[in-house]
Amino acid sequence: MRDDKLLAGYIETNPHYPTPDEARVKGYGVSVWAIIAHLRVVDGDVARVAEDYALPKEAVEAAMAYYHRHKSLIDARIIANVA
Repeated sequence: MRDDKLLAGYIETNPHYPTPDEARVKGYGVSVWAIIAHLRVVDGDVARVAEDYALPKEAVEAAMAYYHRHKSLIDARIIANVA
């Protein structure tokens, strides 16, 4: 499955905070929750998020796939960050 390959290639557990809501992009350290929050700000523009964070487009797509698997946890993390 494409999502499984994206996740395996781009998403990792943060070793300092090993919970699903703190997952990040391998080699870049950008949190999935930050990518998803930024996607909302730029109306889902994947290319813009990739450019803004200097990430491959596929890394943003991997973050989106991870989000769909852990939606409630990521949403809670976003809310906690903006509160």
